[in-house]
Amino acid sequence: MPLRVQTDPKSIERILKLVFSQPRPPVARCRLLSSGFGPAHTLKISEDIAGSKACLGCGCCMDACPILARNPAKRERLETRTSLALETLVAEDCDRCGNCALACPQVDPSIKQYLVQTHLAEGMSQLLSKAATDEIFVLDLVLNEWGVL
Repeated sequence: MPLRVQTDPKSIERILKLVFSQPRPPVARCRLLSSGFGPAHTLKISEDIAGSKACLGCGCCMDACPILARNPAKRERLETRTSLALETLVAEDCDRCGNCALACPQVDPSIKQYLVQTHLAEGMSQLLSKAATDEIFVLDLVLNEWGVL
């Protein structure tokens, strides 16, 4: 739903690196750095919201968050389903996976692509180095034995 002319991640790369390094959900900041709502939306509303960077309250970010998936009681603390609610519920427990920003319809695809190519690629190399440890190897054996892998 973003505008056709999207934010160039290279022009805000320093800010994006700072956003993705913080121990909190990045979705609201990524949304505010994006181009805004496109005019070709299909929402049934009368006001003109083209260019708006406001949260739609769709809850996609909350649905994509692994912290809330692991702890459903945390999700039930608030009725609202906004990026601000996500930040309130998750706060510094955020594991910085980026799922919330990837799920948000307000975040420009260009920023999502930057997230995948940089931040998540760096995280994958750390995950692979952890996978080389004996502890992860034993976990893989157990999961394989249970038929999960």
